[in-house]
Amino acid sequence: MILHSNIIGEGKPFVILHGFLGMSDNWKTLGKQFSDEGFQVHLVDQRNHGRSFWDDNFNYEILAQDLKNYYEAHNLNDIVLLGHSMGGKTAMLFACMYPELVSKLLVADISPRFYPVHHQTILEGLSALDFSEIKSRGEADKVLNKYVSEYGTRLFLLKNLYWVEKGKLGLRINLEVLKNEVSEIGESLPAYLQFEKDTLFLKGDRSEYIGSEDERLILNQFPKAKIVTIANSGHWLHAENPKDFFEAVLQFVS
Repeated sequence: MILHSNIIGEGKPFVILHGFLGMSDNWKTLGKQFSDEGFQVHLVDQRNHGRSFWDDNFNYEILAQDLKNYYEAHNLNDIVLLGHSMGGKTAMLFACMYPELVSKLLVADISPRFYPVHHQTILEGLSALDFSEIKSRGEADKVLNKYVSEYGTRLFLLKNLYWVEKGKLGLRINLEVLKNEVSEIGESLPAYLQFEKDTLFLKGDRSEYIGSEDERLILNQFPKAKIVTIANSGHWLHAENPKDFFEAVLQFVS
């Protein structure tokens, strides 16, 4: 099965992978901007997310293989590859496994290291959404608010809501599998892997995902890496400061 994507524009292929519990739609505005700069932008839904297929198997080796299948199905060549958070881990592994397929790699707010599980409250909140009772986005937000106080995070999560049929809401994520396999999200990139081409790591100045101790690790595995900090942003740096994010990416890929 081939991953679902939204393809915008013409030119050099530029593939973008969303983070955990996200989807390709999160990147639509930036995707359009990159396509205006002469790229054919592929906004990809990873398995169990967005409009892509659901499957019980879920780990980074499989996500990288999904991307390889997508690459071949679309006859891509020499891509620019950008991944955020979970998508950044997929992108790192893919680039290390298939360096000949990637011209430049960009990783948004994630390091190659192991991260302990930290999504439990969010997953509890999503599990509490009972769609036999909930009939609107507002009602869903009210339930989620008991678990997730940060409005921006709730807004991001509620993008997964859709009308399954008239009068019945559902989630575009395969919640059961993602709950069962949540420990896979934090897995580290195997220490022996390296990608020796141009790489850009972008981190939010208010995010703790890439600390000073991560920088040595990044340079060990990505010797040509540059690390750029995006001001006034946390983990969702591309949504919180899209202007600076766009400029930093464009400068690197041009």
